[in-house]
Amino acid sequence: MAFSFSLTCYPWSPTHTIPQTLPPPPSSAQKLFTSLSFPLSHRHDRLLIHSSLSYSTPTSTHHHHHLPPDFTPQQLLDTLRRQNDESSALRLFDWASKQPNFTPDSTVYEEVLRKLGKVGSFESMRSILNEMKHVGCPISSGTFLIFVQSYAAFDLYDEILGVVEMMEGEFGCKPNTHFYNFLLNVVVEGNKLKLVETANSGMLGRGIKPDVSTFNILIKALCRAHQIRPALLLMEEMSNHGLKPDEKTFTTVMQGYIEEGDMKGALRMRDQMVEHGCPCTNVTVNVLVNGFCKEGRVDEAFSFIEKMVDEGFSPDQFTFNTLVKGLCRVGHVTHALEIMDMMLQEGFELDIYTYNSLISGLCKLGEIEEAVELLDQMVSRDCSPNTVTYNTLISTLCKENRVEEATKLARVLTSKGILPDVCTVNSLIQGLCLNSNHKAALELFEEMKASGCQPDGFTYSMLIDSHCSRGRLKEAMSLLKEMELRGCARNVVIYNTLIDGLCKNKRIEDAEEIFDQMELQGISRNSVTYNTLIDGLCQSKRVEEASQLMDQMIMEGLKPDKFTYNSMLTYFCRSGDIKKAADIVQTMSSNGCEPDIVTYGTLIGGLCRAGRVQVASRLLRSLQMKGLIPSPQAYNPILQSLFKRKRTTEAMRLFREMMEKGDPPDSITYKIVLRGLCNGGGPIGEAVDFAVEMMEKGYLPEFSSFSMMAEGLQALSMEDTLINLVDMVMEKANLSDSEVSMISGFLKIRKYQDALANLGGILNREKPRKSYWQR
Repeated sequence: MAFSFSLTCYPWSPTHTIPQTLPPPPSSAQKLFTSLSFPLSHRHDRLLIHSSLSYSTPTSTHHHHHLPPDFTPQQLLDTLRRQNDESSALRLFDWASKQPNFTPDSTVYEEVLRKLGKVGSFESMRSILNEMKHVGCPISSGTFLIFVQSYAAFDLYDEILGVVEMMEGEFGCKPNTHFYNFLLNVVVEGNKLKLVETANSGMLGRGIKPDVSTFNILIKALCRAHQIRPALLLMEEMSNHGLKPDEKTFTTVMQGYIEEGDMKGALRMRDQMVEHGCPCTNVTVNVLVNGFCKEGRVDEAFSFIEKMVDEGFSPDQFTFNTLVKGLCRVGHVTHALEIMDMMLQEGFELDIYTYNSLISGLCKLGEIEEAVELLDQMVSRDCSPNTVTYNTLISTLCKENRVEEATKLARVLTSKGILPDVCTVNSLIQGLCLNSNHKAALELFEEMKASGCQPDGFTYSMLIDSHCSRGRLKEAMSLLKEMELRGCARNVVIYNTLIDGLCKNKRIEDAEEIFDQMELQGISRNSVTYNTLIDGLCQSKRVEEASQLMDQMIMEGLKPDKFTYNSMLTYFCRSGDIKKAADIVQTMSSNGCEPDIVTYGTLIGGLCRAGRVQVASRLLRSLQMKGLIPSPQAYNPILQSLFKRKRTTEAMRLFREMMEKGDPPDSITYKIVLRGLCNGGGPIGEAVDFAVEMMEKGYLPEFSSFSMMAEGLQALSMEDTLINLVDMVMEKANLSDSEVSMISGFLKIRKYQDALANLGGILNREKPRKSYWQR
């Protein structure tokens, strides 16, 4: 029997064989991530199919497949199933069809259909079906279920309902209850709940009676759509069809309640199940145990298990795995490890789910070494880690800035034949960005695309943020455009990142354009979007437009928060308009947004800038009376104003009060106080004592103040004190031995200016943009 047709793979038109391309020259990222390879992102991309198949001669095929000349259909079927791809299966089928005295039966044809369905060759499947009809091979409803399954595998759910029309209209095959149950379940599992109603109507319209499985599938669909009440009504309707709910019915509704966070409802359903005389198996108990654990109620899960054990329940692998996962979720990893030991004592084999839960739990606690030890134990027990296992470890290592170790683990992953996925690469890119290795992050990004691993929104978000943080806005905008071309969904986080980057780089017009673009793209703007642009406008002294934007924010149903008001407040305080600043605070309170310590600190700064130090001091006192703990942001402006007015005693009293009653002083506080003491004309000993105090707290003095203090010490012939101070600065600054030796040498020969000049040069070289450092 001759059998020849073109093989077409959905969704491409037939193409010639694609030659393998040579790898590009290794980049620095490829050197860094040697041996990382990535899976192709689309199932369709796994195939390279010829436009037509060139079959081997019968002799060569016979030799290759080791089929005897008088092979049976079962021998052919077994050999077909062993073929790794559809091309070799078709060649074998074509050869077998040409053998004398052999006619393929329906099982052989259906195996060929499955092979074609796995690669989406739907036109070829139709050709096989027509061949079956032509030769009179029996076609059952089960044959068409292969089409249903294959369409679902390629997300072609709209085509599934057309299978019923095809089987009835073209092949005279009537669907039965089993067929519709399979079809309905496939559609439900694909989360295409709108199609479920259409399929169910078609079933009832054809007079096909539902059975218990039909109801269970429909109830599952309703529960997944968060429609528990309609699911209960449907369960009650079963009796009208002479049917009784079974364990599957009850557990499906229980699971629905659990997904809604209603354990009481799930337990009520279990009681109802007992009342109906429906026996509880391990499935029911495990569903409820999982419900308790999902809500973090692990103690209640244990109590429930004890109760069910008294009723004859024996915990199984799923029970233990659920408890392990539940304990790890609430941070009780030690208890989870005890459960693991118990499992081994009871003769249970630890599987991938047990180990993954434990490794995840350890990683969440930052116990990465213990997690790696568990990975080693896992491998020694012949339990193969999967992508989830490695991704958990790689992600944790990257978050802890251990990117090099994460990279080594990624190499181990690929060496074991486990392909890194987008989560793996995202973790590595995130780690590189956190480590400021932006170049390597971008090279890895290009490598992942070249290898067929499609970036997702999180990938783009990290890289756009990386570009924006370094002022590379052109590159950031280019990535946004690339997302659009690749069909990658853009979300509000990505747009917010871009707007923030543009505002910080004083490109407000571009930020406004991106803001407007969001509406055109159908992306809802949130409070962060508005706050970022409002702050940018205020920084650019466009406060009227900022105020209009706040009105627009309210019209869109978003409530201004403390960040919104604080941006406006900062502008008015900096511009010296204290009246409008006070109005902002009043409006804030009247709109139910309680001012925070940042709000008050900003207002205190504005008052001091306007010369109203007494009012600022009274406001500071009122904060303490309200029970608020003032921050350095509230104290610092008053301290600075007092020192400028040579009110040193009052300023130091306020500083000591801050030490006792407020938040601890920050580096700016120490800078203000030391500068004030050095400029204040008071006893130099007070400035020296304070410099020692601040260094003991972990802060280096600002070098200009230190230099002024050094001049005073020299003028008073207090060189020994100066030398001690310099030694202390060198120790706290962690200078190298050679640097210490050089500066100490100048001090010994009394070249104090040279010593100070070199000390200042070294410190400014290490931290050129800051005049103080916390150690």
